[in-house]
Amino acid sequence: MRMEYVEAVLDVVALIPAGTAVAYGDVAELLGSGGARQIGAVMSHHGSAVPWWRVLKASGDAPPGHEREALALYVLEGTPLLGNYAEYLRTGEGRWRVDLMAARWAPSDGDFDRIDAVAERLERTLRKLSAPDDEMTV
Repeated sequence: MRMEYVEAVLDVVALIPAGTAVAYGDVAELLGSGGARQIGAVMSHHGSAVPWWRVLKASGDAPPGHEREALALYVLEGTPLLGNYAEYLRTGEGRWRVDLMAARWAPSDGDFDRIDAVAERLERTLRKLSAPDDEMTV
């Protein structure tokens, strides 16, 4: 996977505010590139420096293998949750998930400006990388 794409994904994820969440596919849609699987791959390999817990499956389930840590962060941030998360915190039993309908991030106009800048930078970079050598003169 190109590092330019990884950086673009991480730039978008860094904008997601506390208490909100998005699905992997939402990030791809905002970026205008890739899909849910590509975003998931970026997050699983490179997401530790950004708020990874705010990007999850469309079902609202936390990133696999990180449920307990993510849940503690959701509770701390006041992210809307469904199910018996208190029992899960106490005993590790019970089912819960993020209420993605209530928690889904709605970017502001300023956020969209930043996202558009990231997407345009990615598109320019990828276009340069795919251009034949004779077209790369500046």
